Amino acid sequence: MAQLSNRLQRLAPSATLAMSQKSAEMKAQGIDVINMSVGEPDFNTPDHIKQAAKLAVDENYSRYSPVPGYPSLRQAITRKLERENHLHYTPAEILVSNGAKQSVCNTIMALVNDGEEVIIPAPYWVSYPQMVKLAGGEPVIVEAGFDQNFKMTPEQLEAAITPKTRMIILCSPSNPTGSVYSHDELKALAEVILKHEDLFVLADEIYEHINYIGKHESIAQFEGMKERAIIVNGVSKAYAMTGWRIGYIAAPEWIVKGCNKLQGQYTSGPCSVSQKAAEYAYTASQECVEEMRQAFERRRDLIVKLAKDIPGLEVNVPEGAFYLFPKCSSFYGKTDGEVTINNSTDFAMYLLEKGHVATVGGDAFGDPECFRMSYATSEENIVEAMKRIKEVTSKLR
Repeated sequence: MAQLSNRLQRLAPSATLAMSQKSAEMKAQGIDVINMSVGEPDFNTPDHIKQAAKLAVDENYSRYSPVPGYPSLRQAITRKLERENHLHYTPAEILVSNGAKQSVCNTIMALVNDGEEVIIPAPYWVSYPQMVKLAGGEPVIVEAGFDQNFKMTPEQLEAAITPKTRMIILCSPSNPTGSVYSHDELKALAEVILKHEDLFVLADEIYEHINYIGKHESIAQFEGMKERAIIVNGVSKAYAMTGWRIGYIAAPEWIVKGCNKLQGQYTSGPCSVSQKAAEYAYTASQECVEEMRQAFERRRDLIVKLAKDIPGLEVNVPEGAFYLFPKCSSFYGKTDGEVTINNSTDFAMYLLEKGHVATVGGDAFGDPECFRMSYATSEENIVEAMKRIKEVTSKLR
């Protein structure tokens, strides 16, 4: 019987997209579902960025763009890195892709060989281990749970490194937990990495601007780390441009060239109009970024307060991104008389089917004790969603 490739058989479908799809189906049936499963700002792209895109259409930016992105956009990204991160890159060290997701996948495909290991702290974004498997690598999961604020320690990193280790993936601010690595925490991790030759760190900084504790810190800032770091970032979260599909890497030129070769074979350059919009996003006023950050911070405070008021949930205070990742394991083994909760996937499904709130079980993120809620939605929705969750969880005995 014909079947799909072994490569594809190794992959699991995205749990976040699956929950989003299920909630959309319920909505289509007329059920009032509050979707807190998807990691997408609910704001519209700021008007000045949309104007730049309209201008690009009028100026006939309608042809194939260079594989690594327009030189003017790569230049704008280098200026952003200099201005905001005090990191000096040249345009030759930047590659623009179809979203930061492609940037992550490009990097893994370009650097990881069959059988090589990639260290991923858990909880992790659902796609990291799948991309490593796609490249023929072995994900090595390091458990950094609730009690350590979901952050990997230098001791844990050192213990996980073997002669086969090729890369570490770090996401700060984190999806799914909202945890943020401090300057000193990153420095300590960098010291471990620098002790090992040919060991790279993929620093996913897509939530950089959604930070509630002050300045974003990049692991590339430490001496010797710029040669070992691949920074991934993009416009989707900071500028509410998820559908525009623009991400980038900043990395040593030989890695950029490798990713360029790969990208040239399977997507070529990203959307021309989106690139011109992104260029303007980086060069124009950054007021819109701060306005959205403040709105997310208000929502963070609101959801934390309401979640702490739900008996059975344990809640940490996220320092960035727009996710809450509460511990829900106290509900395991409990039932409302019809449904028994055995794990976080069951818990998320119970909230969807009984409370009409879409979340994602922590199993998908490598932490079976928790579940993820995105608060990239209105304060009104947050209040109503938490009310529903409180109501249906109170029925579990």
